[in-house]
Amino acid sequence: MDISIVIPLLDEAESLPELSAWIEKVMQEHHYSYEVIFVDDGSTDNSWAVIEDLRSRNPNIKGIKFQRNYGKSAGLNEGFRAAEGDVVFTMDADLQDSPEELPEMRRMILEDGFDLISGWKKVRYDNKLTKNIPSKLFNAVTSRVSRIKLHDFNCGLKAYRRNVVKSIEVYGEMHRYIPVLAKWSGFKKIGEKVVEHRARKYGVSKFGLRRFVNGFLDLMSITFVGKFAKRPMHFFGLWGTLFFMLGLGMALYLIVSKFIDTSFALTNRPAFYLSLTALVIGMQLFLAGFIGELISRNSPSRNHYLVEKKAGL
Repeated sequence: MDISIVIPLLDEAESLPELSAWIEKVMQEHHYSYEVIFVDDGSTDNSWAVIEDLRSRNPNIKGIKFQRNYGKSAGLNEGFRAAEGDVVFTMDADLQDSPEELPEMRRMILEDGFDLISGWKKVRYDNKLTKNIPSKLFNAVTSRVSRIKLHDFNCGLKAYRRNVVKSIEVYGEMHRYIPVLAKWSGFKKIGEKVVEHRARKYGVSKFGLRRFVNGFLDLMSITFVGKFAKRPMHFFGLWGTLFFMLGLGMALYLIVSKFIDTSFALTNRPAFYLSLTALVIGMQLFLAGFIGELISRNSPSRNHYLVEKKAGL
């Protein structure tokens, strides 16, 4: 199969017929074999009934329905598990992403050798105060922390080589950081394409300003896990050593000072409490590192590596 298109959705019944017809038109023009996987994330309108109707008229359309709302990441993860195409696309169901972009993004994957192509909505039709400005700040911070040069991490329109989506797990609210997940899995050829952004035609946005706070916390989490999941002692042991040595140094200084001048009381010196605090923090970090190592060593995925190619086996 040439193309799989994964589309998570929540209460988008009005836009689905128009979107599916648009996708079908583009696929027929380029003679692609394809599948469209709609993932209904617990919609309360008649989105699922619309998907079933579309499926009855077009066998290339498939559907997955969640019993309740689990979030966009869960929808993408289930869609990735079901996808069978050589190139897998994700796009939103609100008609703000154009299927006309798909052929060129597919060419960039197959001919230019990219593992992942992320759309960049350079010209946007969202509210500047509540979406555009926070989005630019969010993308700038994410790009700097992850060292991935993208302008729009959260763009719903993306293209992936098939083995990329089969090698990552999207959970929580990590859909914003799929390029980061792909990078930590060893897929480093990540590109970007300027794509058309269209004004929302039906319904309202399902995301608020809270996503930026959650997004920053998720970025810190994924950065830490990506670097230290297999070696937690490298992080906790380093900081534990620094704090312990700091506390030990201050304690030795106080002891020497006491021998030189026996008139002062150790407990009256602020340095005494600072040294105790540093020693306790250092020991706690060491213990956290040891516990992390025990968990990591006993994890069933402790030796999970991605093999790109084999020869003669």
